Amino acid sequence: MIGTSIAVSFGVIAIYGILFLNLSPQFGSPSTEKQKDRYAKHENFKDGKFTNQHASPMDVNYLKMIKELTRKAPNRNPAMDIPVEKIDSMMIERHDSTLTELTWFGHSTFLLQMDGKIILIDPMFNNRPSPHPWFGVNRYSESLPIDIESLPFIDAVIISHDHYDHLDYGSILKLKGRVGQYFTPLGLGNHLLKWGVSEEIIHELNWWDSIQYDGIKLVCTPARHMSGRGLLDRNSTLWCSWVIKGKTESIYFSGDGGYDTHFAEIGEKYGPFDISLMECGQYDLDWKLLHLMPEETAQASVDLKSKLILPIHWGGFTLAFHDWTDPIERVLKKADELNISVTTPKIGEPVILGNTTFPNEEWWKKYNSRSKN
Repeated sequence: MIGTSIAVSFGVIAIYGILFLNLSPQFGSPSTEKQKDRYAKHENFKDGKFTNQHASPMDVNYLKMIKELTRKAPNRNPAMDIPVEKIDSMMIERHDSTLTELTWFGHSTFLLQMDGKIILIDPMFNNRPSPHPWFGVNRYSESLPIDIESLPFIDAVIISHDHYDHLDYGSILKLKGRVGQYFTPLGLGNHLLKWGVSEEIIHELNWWDSIQYDGIKLVCTPARHMSGRGLLDRNSTLWCSWVIKGKTESIYFSGDGGYDTHFAEIGEKYGPFDISLMECGQYDLDWKLLHLMPEETAQASVDLKSKLILPIHWGGFTLAFHDWTDPIERVLKKADELNISVTTPKIGEPVILGNTTFPNEEWWKKYNSRSKN
């Protein structure tokens, strides 16, 4: 009887898993054969998949991974909830349109106010970056600067790639009907269509494609990364970084990706940048070609000809084995060596371009468990 019960339990779990993988809308929608035929004319699409400019294998040592997962590591997470500065919809709506302002929501999500427009970058408002609430890691903060339901109308949403920590199903559903335009790399629009976003407001771009949006120039630029939301859709959609050029300021958003020659190419074509929002966390030697190491974050900013770095892809979730503060501490050290300016806002603290000073408090040190020992 016990054996039968165990077998039935495993069977039920297996059936549930199969149904979830095949029927859950979280996974989005793959590219059609007609779309693949169109993509085939692009240099970065080969054998039915999008590719990087240079080979970028991920060599995972699973034995090492198991050891890391079981090792006691108290500094992988903050000792307590990290601070969040609150904003409200009236503050956003009454923003001085002559100022360009960035508000970091932790990890890689930003609210950008530029030239009178309200723009969301990689909107991920969920508590866990996963396809199901049973899985994944919790956010470092219990709340965000503003609830997604309280946001005013968003003029544009810009998305870098389709991983769960950058493209969140629940967030897109809550934003639906309150966004003017979506700008994505190739193929990602299929997910949005699956989730009920109107095709008329989705704009898909390939690397080096540009588009004008009410006076703001958006350029889809290369990144060295990968994509995929399910078991069988690896690299079926494109990943990218973004150049955002307004009337007076120029911004670079790295998305995710490892170090390569594209940073210098982008710097030559579109630099200098007033600020670069640069990935610096969730790295590992096993996937060093697909995520920047912090020292490479600083060097890439030099390649981009950036006047200021705002380190991102940290301060939100633990998705790698390093201590949670290592990314910011390492990038600050390297930036000092290279004489690069860095701003380190708290979540929700505004960064206003054109100012002579920027947030630079080392706020994370108060929440590091090492300081409590």
